[in-house]
Amino acid sequence: MPKKVSKLVCLYLSLIFASVSSAFAGTTVDCHFIQDVSDNTIRGMFVFGSSLVDNGNNNYLETTSKANYLPYGIDFPYGTSGRFTNSKNVIDLLCDQVKLPLIPPFQDPSAKGSKILHGVNHASGSSGILNDTGSVAGNATSLSQQIMDFEVVTLAELEAQLGCNSSQSLPSYLIVVGVGGNDYMLNYFLRKLYLLISIETFTANLIASLDQKLQKLYSLGGRKFVVTSLMPLGNSPVITRPNIIGTPSGLNYAAELYNARLKTLLDSLKAHLSDFNFVLVNQYNIISNLTQSPPSRTGFKDTHNPCCAVSLVSQGGNGISCDRGGKTCVDRTTYMYFDGLHPTEAVNVEIATKAYASTLQGDAYPINVSQLVRLQI
Repeated sequence: MPKKVSKLVCLYLSLIFASVSSAFAGTTVDCHFIQDVSDNTIRGMFVFGSSLVDNGNNNYLETTSKANYLPYGIDFPYGTSGRFTNSKNVIDLLCDQVKLPLIPPFQDPSAKGSKILHGVNHASGSSGILNDTGSVAGNATSLSQQIMDFEVVTLAELEAQLGCNSSQSLPSYLIVVGVGGNDYMLNYFLRKLYLLISIETFTANLIASLDQKLQKLYSLGGRKFVVTSLMPLGNSPVITRPNIIGTPSGLNYAAELYNARLKTLLDSLKAHLSDFNFVLVNQYNIISNLTQSPPSRTGFKDTHNPCCAVSLVSQGGNGISCDRGGKTCVDRTTYMYFDGLHPTEAVNVEIATKAYASTLQGDAYPINVSQLVRLQI
């Protein structure tokens, strides 16, 4: 029996046992959850999305979308980990900002017990909002499956640790969602769906699907959401190489359209669910500003090329991932992109810092993460 199936079966049985036990003990849950008395009202973070926020889940999956080899992690304190960058990703840096330890990937067999008290990362590289996005790379975990794993496995484990149901504990956790780019690059454009459906209709369907998933996370008890916009997809180095995943202008238009409708969706959820609180991190704006600003101001001398060696399909690569054991640029702090798609840690620092502390709504809307953390529910 595969490890993941075995893990799910065991936890399903645990859930049944817990339900029977509760029936004998009455309906009251003996909750030992104690909120820290400080400005930081966040106990942990649960993460969902794709490779920009994956911290090693794909190491355990049958997929070609992996970052468990050098030069990925070349500057990471713990070496190569499965993060799609040279060191820390945005999630790691947000953990630093809110004074949380690095959280484990869900697929890691050791991610259980007390190790999940500060959160779990469910993100999976090449996945998307739609279930079939990323199938070209193999067995990525879709957003739907990530949320199902969260509900069935992670929350059951968390309840066992805290003695609380999710409606009691989740308001003290950040729910981070970073997804959507692959639905365009590895689905709409790669599969030439534009021959069948307009980009506007596809985006509307994508947002409707995301709406259902965010409401599911809310129904489980999530109250503090951090949602990232799409980056300017057309600026990625992969787009300057021969490919079939869209043109720079087409991808940037798709990202802008998605981001506008994402903002509308989040505003609507807030209007209908008064205790739904969110920060929309405008990665598109943050990265565009870095790209358009002079290097003397930002420190980024190369905003278009990958720092690591990336081979084209004709050379045995995919135009996105770093070559195994390939060379990298000497000063990673001066490059915006580490491979053909993913930013360097230096850019991730800019995104996380602005998400946490920027007072500009063009960076973090309608509040920043620091304000969200301190918000009393």
